[in-house]
Amino acid sequence: MPKDANKTRLFIIEDDDLQYEIYEEALGDYQLSRFVTASAALICVPKSPPDLVILDHVLDKGELGLDFLPELKELLPYVPVIIVSGALEVHEQMDALQGPRRAHYCLPKPVDVHDLKRTVKTALQECGETEIVRQFEALERSKRVDALELFSRSTDRLTRQTHIRQMLVKTKTRPNISALAREFRVARRTIIRDLQELIRRGELKPEVYPEWENPADEED
Repeated sequence: MPKDANKTRLFIIEDDDLQYEIYEEALGDYQLSRFVTASAALICVPKSPPDLVILDHVLDKGELGLDFLPELKELLPYVPVIIVSGALEVHEQMDALQGPRRAHYCLPKPVDVHDLKRTVKTALQECGETEIVRQFEALERSKRVDALELFSRSTDRLTRQTHIRQMLVKTKTRPNISALAREFRVARRTIIRDLQELIRRGELKPEVYPEWENPADEED
């Protein structure tokens, strides 16, 4: 039995009795709530929101499930929705799986019981709130990596500039940009920017590099 399956509630929006019997047998470990119309399911959402929704397209009273998908996702933005239908064209399936108020999966009828069980389990484990948390965590990791990279580049630049200043204050010879670039394994324009910054900060005299305000050789 899936972890906490007896506490996991599924909304089954399906008007066909035989199809619902398949759900009862395949998903008996979960708490199932059946609705024959999407409008009836929407009424119950605020009172007892589900952990997952299985949505048929052609429903009782002439309702079409996909017409109610945006409203379902508006009320249940972090709840995975699985559409199970044999009445959808390929482009309709694609539309249902795209956009901000999308379904997560679309399974054809007659539904394969093993695919159904596997899809429900995956959706509960990987989609919905878990998916949002994972996205935020990935974003935070990305920010940290960028921050570390920027910090490392800044530290490397300051260390390089310190060495350049120590080298140039001991000599009156004009700096050889190409030689410095080779020594520190950076581009020539990087050395030029280092010299400009050192002069701006007053750590080197402007005459060390007279072209610093308008260098003619900033290209590699």
